[in-house]
Order: sequence, then structure tokens, then C-alpha cells
Amino acid sequence: MLSSFRPALPEVFEPVAEGKARLDKKTKNLVKRLRPDEIAIIDHRDIDRVSAELLIEKKPAMVVNADNSLTGKYPNFGPLMILAAGIPILDEVGSGIFEKINEGDTVTVEGNDVMVSGNIIASGGILSSLEAELRLAESQKTLGKHLGDFAANTMEYLKEEKEILLENVELPSIKTRFYGKQVLVVTRGHDYKKDLKALRPYIRDMKPVLVAVDGGADALLEQGYKPDLVVGDMDSISDEALAKAGELVVHGYPDGRAPGEKRCRDLDLPGTTFYYPGTSEDIAMLMAHEKGAELIVVVGGHNNIIDFMDKDRKGMASTFLVRLRIGASLVDAKGVNKLYKPKVKAWHLTLMVMAALITMTIIMVFSEPVRQFFTLLAMRLQVWLMRLQNLI
Repeated sequence: MLSSFRPALPEVFEPVAEGKARLDKKTKNLVKRLRPDEIAIIDHRDIDRVSAELLIEKKPAMVVNADNSLTGKYPNFGPLMILAAGIPILDEVGSGIFEKINEGDTVTVEGNDVMVSGNIIASGGILSSLEAELRLAESQKTLGKHLGDFAANTMEYLKEEKEILLENVELPSIKTRFYGKQVLVVTRGHDYKKDLKALRPYIRDMKPVLVAVDGGADALLEQGYKPDLVVGDMDSISDEALAKAGELVVHGYPDGRAPGEKRCRDLDLPGTTFYYPGTSEDIAMLMAHEKGAELIVVVGGHNNIIDFMDKDRKGMASTFLVRLRIGASLVDAKGVNKLYKPKVKAWHLTLMVMAALITMTIIMVFSEPVRQFFTLLAMRLQVWLMRLQNLI
């Protein structure tokens, strides 16, 4: 079993970290309260890249995981990203830690032990970068099998929900207009904030309809934009983003659940509920397409096998099918922030200034009209000074 693979590591006797504890079994909820140098205590099997980015932004002293951060089931790079940011991970301490620590308790991590007031309350194992890399290397060998499983799951999903790809979907009536317009869909995927920032010139020039999937709305607000439409179950979006959204579509599920409805009611915000078996990302893309969008640009979308595994393979078959349905009108902006990065360094500016000064000097030395101009200017200044001296 890859999940039990653990090379021998040297024991650590010096305290690794100490700080206030922040606990939550859902990482996306924890980061809302987490502050720098605190201890993040989570229960997250196979930490995905988006969760890793959120944790890294908060700069905790350490991440303590009740579960296994990297089982080796598939190549999830989240734990390695956290370690590369200089944040240590204590792994597999057990879910009982949530019953033994209260929010705000001062926690000390010493070696493999979690301590409160000098008493050991949980133990696990330090996840090293070397171990994480070894597990990732092993997991790469199983990608072929995962791809086969995903294909089989997609075919099964297609049989059950064939209207996603083959038939018309009865969409809710909304006031947001898509017909003939370009649409920017922002969802919480890997590097979504950086990609959105890189698209500022596109947003400025094309003025697309801004559609956010849950927490994508906060990313839009951070860049100074107000989302025209927010789609989701509203569990990872701030109250401010909900209040500023032009329109809300709550994602309901075939079993009748619609978790976002209560949140909207509590905030006294109107919303339209749409019951759909896929993901909120699917709803956003499908609504834009079916309502006549000229082009759909997706930031942070899930478009490859690693993304699907990060998001939960079984839940992502619908996204794959929706993408097939939309076809050529869909453009992925994933990784656009890495496409081109202009680099202007201080020595570049220095050379430009020096070149300008040299050019001006050459013109002054060799241009007769310029020399005459400065000679005349000097004579006038001399006459003005003489007049000023006579007056005194």
C-alpha cells in the first residue's frame, strides 16, 4: 500500500512549532479563521493544490493533519507545495485530536508529538519533502489505471445523465444576459488568483460577463470587480461577496438538498435554486453556453486527470461531458499567468537613462542649432544678472 510507505526519518527532539490552534475538518472553512504563525489542524486526506495554496497564503507555523496528506493514490502536489513554502506537516495524528484541543489553545509540536500544557495528546509522523517526492513518483505509475477508471465512470454517468451531453437542459430564468457576449467564469482551481490577475487587460478591453463559482467571487472582489452572477452551494464565499453579487443561483442536488438556500435566507438575499446532478462549475459553463454566450473563458477550471482526481474523480465526470458539449466556444485560461512575464530590472532602467543622457550630450556637442540656442540662452541670463546687479 502506497499510503503506508514511510522511509525511516531521524527523530526530532527540538520543538518544531508552537502557537494557537485553529481546528476544522474542512480546510476551506479553516483558512477563513487561520492567522500567521498559528497551528492549522485539519482532517484532509490527499491535500489538493487549491487547499494547499489557501494554507500557504495564511502562513501557519505548521499543518497538523488528522488524516494522510499524501496517500500516493494519485499525484497530488498539495503537500509538496506546502513543504516547499517552508511549512512543516505533521501527518496522521488521528481524528481524536479534535476532541482533545479547543480552538485557541496553545499547542506545541515536538518531534512527532502534539502537546498541550506539557501533555501529549496526539502523535503522528513528520512528512518530509523526500518522502512526498517518493510517493508522488510511485503514484505516477498508476495514472493509466486512474484514467481507465475515470473513463468507465464517465460512461456510466453518461447513461444515467445523458441529457447533459445529448438533450436540452431546462435552465432557470435569470436576469443576467449572456447572448452574444463573452463570459469569464472564475472557479477555485489551481493558480486561479494569479490567472485572474493576468487577465486584467482582457477584462478591461472586452468587458465580459463575470460569473463566479462560489469562492471565485472573492477573487473577483480582490481584483476590484463585482461578479454579475454567482453560482454554487455558497459554502466557500464571503458574506461581502454574496451581498455584492448581481445575481445568485443556488446549486441544488437531485436528492432535494440545496445547502446554499439557508445561507441566502439568513443574509436576506434573493436567489434562484437550480437542481442539477453535476458541479457548480458545470452549471456556470452550461448556463452561459445555452443562453447564447459568444465565448466562455474559464479561470481555475478543471480540465485534466490530476484536476479531476483533486476534485474527486466521481464528481467530475459531468464536467468532462459539459466541456464536450460546449466545444469550441470554451477557452481555458489555466496557467495564463505563466505564459509571459515581462521582467524590467533596475539595471535596464539605468541603461535607458544613460543612453538618453549620452544622446542629448551628442546632440548638444555636434548640432550647430542646439549650440547656438544654448549660447543665446547663456547671453540672456548674463544680461538679466547685470540688470539685477544695477538695480541693487
